[in-house]
Amino acid sequence: MTIRVLLADDQTLVRAAFAMLVESARDMEVVGEAGSGREAVAVTRAVRPDLVVMDIRMPDLDGIEATRLIAADEDLAGVRVLVLTTYDSDENIVEALRAGASGFLVKDTRPAELLDAIRTVAAGEALLSPGPTARLIERFLRSPSVPVAGGGPECLSDREREVLALVARGLNNTEIAEALGLSPLTAKTHVSRIMGKLGARDRAQLVIVAYESGMVTPGTP
Repeated sequence: MTIRVLLADDQTLVRAAFAMLVESARDMEVVGEAGSGREAVAVTRAVRPDLVVMDIRMPDLDGIEATRLIAADEDLAGVRVLVLTTYDSDENIVEALRAGASGFLVKDTRPAELLDAIRTVAAGEALLSPGPTARLIERFLRSPSVPVAGGGPECLSDREREVLALVARGLNNTEIAEALGLSPLTAKTHVSRIMGKLGARDRAQLVIVAYESGMVTPGTP
């Protein structure tokens, strides 16, 4: 299947560079571009992409608010958002995750990593790897917010809580399976069941639930 991508960035040259990169991949195509947050929402509603690569700092409406509007639109339930950040200055990235983004990258990421990130997020995974990304989430996921509509971790079984903790630390299904002695399919089933119980739309929101509930805390090995 071809991944249909919309590029939202206020810098024309940046969009052009990203467009050339995305179009170079056999499994992707650019179906739209936007130079502001409000335009990103409008074009998303018009073309229904699989994924929006969303800059945070844009005129008219920033990427966080644009992401929130896209995530709240029931007609766009299948659209994923991958946000971009300069990392050091964009500490509000966690608010983007709360708004409904499924992950984020730094703007100076390598081309191959951007393409891999698009594939990962379009497939329904969250781009939340260990290391700097996890530390950023740990550090700024402090202000009270309720990102999901379901119950909290207390509604989960002991095994599901173990799985949720590993998801929050950035492990994928295969790594979770290895850590708990499960098959990858069983690990995937647990993750899907946890999403259903917590009312989470993707793994990014599972990470938020785990940190905000205190189930996983900064410095947890």
